[in-house]
Amino acid sequence: MKHDEFFRKHPVFNGQDLAEHLLSRGVAGGRAREALLAYYRKAGRVVRIRRGLYAVVPAGADAGSYPVDPFLIASKLTPDSVLSHHTALEFHGKAYSVHTHLTYSTSQPPEPLTFRSHVFKGTRFPRALLRERKGFINVSIADRAGMRLRVTNFERTLVDVLDRPGLSGSWEEIWRSLESVEFFDLDKVVEYALLLGNATTAAKVGFFLEQHRETLMVEDRHLKELQVLRPRQPHYLDRSRRTSGLLLSAWNLVVPREVLERAWEAVL
Repeated sequence: MKHDEFFRKHPVFNGQDLAEHLLSRGVAGGRAREALLAYYRKAGRVVRIRRGLYAVVPAGADAGSYPVDPFLIASKLTPDSVLSHHTALEFHGKAYSVHTHLTYSTSQPPEPLTFRSHVFKGTRFPRALLRERKGFINVSIADRAGMRLRVTNFERTLVDVLDRPGLSGSWEEIWRSLESVEFFDLDKVVEYALLLGNATTAAKVGFFLEQHRETLMVEDRHLKELQVLRPRQPHYLDRSRRTSGLLLSAWNLVVPREVLERAWEAVL
């Protein structure tokens, strides 16, 4: 029985994908699936990523070193995986630098996975999205190597990155990456930031938009909508990195001078 077509369309697949394929061929049962996997793994055509998840190795390639697309792996780690945060920027070609850690959003994150040179970490959808059952809001469907995967669009990515900056690296990395995006639908940015209902996040998004007012064509109404939700007391730009900075009363944010002054631009 030939399975080349299945492998071509599923460079990364799970047990359910294979079971559905076999059922379409009139073959049912776990034993048939296990026997097929054992055969192709022994032949060097399939490698195990983790229990129940596999990658296809082209004929003639070395199973131990053939590079498996990390975006495809992240997209299959849970049924509702969404490439997000810095990983979404990388997927869209807008990350300032490439990371070996990949982040995906999901309703129930499993334990982090290390596969070869990459680490995959799931992060839970924001509570507001889970509560409203809107985990896939501002999510795009993309094609990669014949597979469909979910990835946050630019508008959600901007807010998500500022919401949880620790998942995306240094402030320089965050600022340079977001600044490489030429256009945001600012109405969608504000709408999503307000949906999250997090005062600090709304203030951070407002601060970023204010700092890029000209280049992003930010209007007063965008800033005013976000200012309504700003925190009542001063909050740090990142609570996990409480470095000294300047208090911006318009947003009640304590912002590190390196961000305000864009210190990285002074480095030769």
